[in-house]
Amino acid sequence: MGKRYEEYDDDEPIVIVEKRSGGMGAFLWGLAIGAGVALLYAPHSGEETRQELRRRARRARTAAQDAAGEFGDSVVDQYQHARRAVEERLDSARRVLEMKKEQASQAIRAGREAAEQARRELEARLAETRAAYQAGADVARDARTEARTADERQARDEERGAAGA
Repeated sequence: MGKRYEEYDDDEPIVIVEKRSGGMGAFLWGLAIGAGVALLYAPHSGEETRQELRRRARRARTAAQDAAGEFGDSVVDQYQHARRAVEERLDSARRVLEMKKEQASQAIRAGREAAEQARRELEARLAETRAAYQAGADVARDARTEARTADERQARDEERGAAGA
């Protein structure tokens, strides 16, 4: 079984592990606690301690301002970097879009030209076919007319031959 509460030794150190990283807040808390402990164990007189506290407070303020400035600079740098990356990607996408648009325009133009050429060729073939058909029809009509004329002559000749006999 497990140990009972009374069996634990209170003198054993306890280790606490935090799963989040310290930030500016943790730094400032540590600074304040350190200043408080320094007051308790101050080996100097009151005036010397106050001067030392003012000096340390100025240092702490300067350190905090430097840290905040660096953090702000870091945030600004990251923002500018991200903005440049987004702008570069947008520019790249715009260039690709323009290129695809131009390719599509060229393909449409080529398609229209090919369709126009095919239409002209088809119209030429149709005109040739119509002309050939008309020529064939004219030849057939002339042949029928000549055949009819020949038949009529033959019939007249036969009538004349039968009337003269």
